[in-house]
Amino acid sequence: MDEQELKALLLRESAEFRRTHDDHQACEKALDTIRGKSYLTPAEADEERELKKKKLALKDRMYRLMSEYARTR
Repeated sequence: MDEQELKALLLRESAEFRRTHDDHQACEKALDTIRGKSYLTPAEADEERELKKKKLALKDRMYRLMSEYARTR
């Protein structure tokens, strides 16, 4: 099973994976909004930094969940 198939399977079967994925997508949308601005206030720059950290942590969590699932199969 390749990575895309595993991801699709977990999106269907795992509420935790689905929640993590949805949060990751929400961070991406928020970052897109911030990136669309020509100038960032200091607060927006801080928000961008925090969103990037959160998005990376969520991505790491998704890969851990995928790895755990693959190991148990």
